[in-house]
Amino acid sequence: MLVRRLYLMAASLAMILLLGLPAKRVFEKLKLPGLLGMLLLGVFIGPYGLNILQRNMLQISSDLRSIALIIILLRAGLGLNKDVLKNVGIPALKMSCIPGLIEGLFIALASVYFLDFSFAQGGMLGFIIAAVSPAVIVPFMLKLMENNIGTEKGVPALILAGASIDDVFAIIVFSAFLGLNSGTNMNIGIQLINIPISVLLGIMAGVILGFVLINIFKKYNIRDTKKVLLLLGFSILLNQLEAVLKTKLQIASLLGVMTVGFILTEKLPDIGRRLSDKLNKIWIFAEILLFVLVGAEVNVGVALKAGKIGVILIIIGLIGRSIGVIISLLHTDYNLKEKLFCVISYIPKATVQAAMGAVPLSFGVESGDVILAIAVLSILITAPLGGNWNSLFGGKVADKKIIV
Repeated sequence: MLVRRLYLMAASLAMILLLGLPAKRVFEKLKLPGLLGMLLLGVFIGPYGLNILQRNMLQISSDLRSIALIIILLRAGLGLNKDVLKNVGIPALKMSCIPGLIEGLFIALASVYFLDFSFAQGGMLGFIIAAVSPAVIVPFMLKLMENNIGTEKGVPALILAGASIDDVFAIIVFSAFLGLNSGTNMNIGIQLINIPISVLLGIMAGVILGFVLINIFKKYNIRDTKKVLLLLGFSILLNQLEAVLKTKLQIASLLGVMTVGFILTEKLPDIGRRLSDKLNKIWIFAEILLFVLVGAEVNVGVALKAGKIGVILIIIGLIGRSIGVIISLLHTDYNLKEKLFCVISYIPKATVQAAMGAVPLSFGVESGDVILAIAVLSILITAPLGGNWNSLFGGKVADKKIIV
């Protein structure tokens, strides 16, 4: 029985890879983002489509997606440098919370009006949707950085840094509203204080782990392939630490993972470059897994139940997010086109919505099914929209030097 399950999982993995590569290629040929092809493939072969992916593969889907996300965040960290972060520090901090806060509150208030939700229910919906997707944003920003597009003013680094904390902020505020709805004694003020603590703990954990790895790499003569395995292994453990301690202590582990990459590339730049090259190759495999499995989580039938009201709420939220991005970039030297690029880059939703959309329903929240439906709908609308606009606008950036 075990052998049969392993065989079926291997067959599912082979199917994801063999279909994912051409799906990505076809959409790129059509001048559409490759991730859209992989997402739609996931919807098509997943449990809410043809249901041909093996069940055990779907059971470990969240773990595989987490590993893929860790890979892309390590790449992001290895691509950052101290001078760029100094330039984008304050705007990045604003981008990490202001757009998400305004979007979440806009959706919360609109859902009270349109859906007759309580404010607690609206807050849960608002802050599930308010998180951006690093999985969609980070790969595109890395492409810009690799091609030296927008690096003079640090626009890609700004978006990378903001997006790495944005989802932490949204999840913590969502947890506060979930506690309010369930009647537990949870203070929103205390939860908001936890956000900077979570960020600081994530950075500290990343710095400590980074220096541990530096000492190992200096002390022992290890091949680069083994260095990458050590880097990945420790980063996965750091991510799991957040899951183990989440009831007692919030740690922004994804920010910590990015910090590990940043410390390595700052202290050991040659090794950092080589590790980045290795991770770039691993990402070819991880990217397909990530987006196909995210697509497999999407229930189109549930999304359709959200109807016009769901679309209206998502649009209201995106308006709020756009206002938040503009506010975050006030008193900076970015021009109008650069600010517009930041607005567009902050649109996509995917990973958090796929992971958190069903949480209110599992807790028995009234209208939890509606919250799930709108969360799924937000993926279907914004992941392709944000990815497509980024691809088109990024091309103009490259050709016409909009961001320089």
